[in-house]
Amino acid sequence: MQSSPHDSYGEEIDRPVVVRVSEYPAGYSSDHHWHARGQLVYACDGVVKVTTEQGAWVVPQHRAVWIPAKIEHQIESAGAFSMRSLYIQDDLKLKLSDVCGVVGVSPLLRELILTAAEAPQLYDVSGRDSRVMDLILDEVRSLPVEPLHLPEPTDSRLRQITAALRENPADTRTLEAWGRVAGASPRTLARLFSAETGMTFRQWQQQARLLGGLMRLAKGEPVTAVALDVGYENPSAFISMFRRTLGVTPGRYFSTDV
Repeated sequence: MQSSPHDSYGEEIDRPVVVRVSEYPAGYSSDHHWHARGQLVYACDGVVKVTTEQGAWVVPQHRAVWIPAKIEHQIESAGAFSMRSLYIQDDLKLKLSDVCGVVGVSPLLRELILTAAEAPQLYDVSGRDSRVMDLILDEVRSLPVEPLHLPEPTDSRLRQITAALRENPADTRTLEAWGRVAGASPRTLARLFSAETGMTFRQWQQQARLLGGLMRLAKGEPVTAVALDVGYENPSAFISMFRRTLGVTPGRYFSTDV
């Protein structure tokens, strides 16, 4: 079992779904911990970053991240944020039960989560609150997964590179230059990136820039400043990449009209 703390919230409550309301200040960072139940973390306001050994997931407002049971993770904020967590019994066999993933939250699911947060924890299993929980489970099973994951390699040479790029996404060094730092040939690094992350080096770097940009946009920083600081020559190039990856412009993505 994991050596990090076990957060047992909700385990003693004999209900399929337990909802927790949390409000956190800017710069919040939790300890690494795990839950016996699967957890759906919904960001009502602000942005959340969830990190596990497999990588990081950025969760902007009106999105959620599914964290399977017993997965060690850490939660961080880019600014003040409001969170609703749904702890779901592991034996319900949801579609996302084996892997983490950021998911889009429909207006219906958003209202259901907010309604469920007002219910007593020991809600009547034959009453309205129980039917709300059942509807939530139906919605969770069909949630669309969004491409907001930055996979973490295990090779120590790659981790040198990825740590530096997470710290400074605008770094423009090529694989040849990184090879001199990491002590490996560009060909070896390229092969390892593909094998360990499922991405090319450039795809991984673009994803790091996207997620770094998302964290900053969620704090209200202007698109122009964010685009330049994460390594794009101009805002148009950043907006084009954003739209190509997520289907909408940054302004539309962070709109409350979802």
